[in-house]
Amino acid sequence: MNLNMAAISSNTRAVIKGYLEGFIKALVDEYKGRKILKPDNAAEYLLRFSSNGELKPFQAALIPPELIRINQFERGLSTKLGNSFEECARLIALEHHQEVRRGYDIKSEVSIAAFAQAELQKQNYESAAKKEQAKPSFEQMITAVINACRSDDLEIKVVRADLYILAQDGTEFLFEIKAPKPNKGQCLEVLQRLLRFHLLRGVNRPQLQAYYAMPYNPYGITKADYKWTQAKSYLPFEEAVIIGNEFWNIVGGATAYEELLEIYLEVGRDKSKYMLDALAFGF
Repeated sequence: MNLNMAAISSNTRAVIKGYLEGFIKALVDEYKGRKILKPDNAAEYLLRFSSNGELKPFQAALIPPELIRINQFERGLSTKLGNSFEECARLIALEHHQEVRRGYDIKSEVSIAAFAQAELQKQNYESAAKKEQAKPSFEQMITAVINACRSDDLEIKVVRADLYILAQDGTEFLFEIKAPKPNKGQCLEVLQRLLRFHLLRGVNRPQLQAYYAMPYNPYGITKADYKWTQAKSYLPFEEAVIIGNEFWNIVGGATAYEELLEIYLEVGRDKSKYMLDALAFGF
């Protein structure tokens, strides 16, 4: 890779690295002090009580507490990883675009009838998917929502996007950055939100590009490799979903995805002994 053409500058690389090191440290601090008591005998364990429903007698009997703590840490990290993707995307995009914001609120006076139309479009899309009928295109749905606007039922509404980018050419991007294996409810909720983004901005594509962004593809490198049924059924997948390299390419250019993963790998290598020592041995 030609470093002169890098998507991530050395300065931004250092900021991302520092952010990820802090991210790891905060998680390690959260989990390293957790007391996981190995049962002395079956009778003692069976007398335990958990208000959160976390008793696992057979697992606790077989697995060392240190491994259980590491497993809990891994699950916690997976849950919070989405925050790291949002922040890294923001930091990379700042180098390439006019304006970039996380947790971006779109606030506008909008027709209640049109706002409700986004809900109706979501319901119709779900119904068509269930019945395996032809589904409307994403642009058709946006058009239906915008066309439902009236002038006699206006109210201030706010909808928040995970990430906002104003590109150099004036195109606006709004992203919901979510996990790549959503359930049906999550798919439909994001679909409705994407429609409302367009409504509150009052424009269709291409001036505004609203997407469900998946930071990586769990099936392979290309969109064609992706197999998760819920997302393919309950989202306008080809139009409204960008996955892996498609997302990072918009954020920072063709090599952004690979360069970012290299930073994650570097932090993982640097911090692996620290994580094991802290979580397994309590150092």
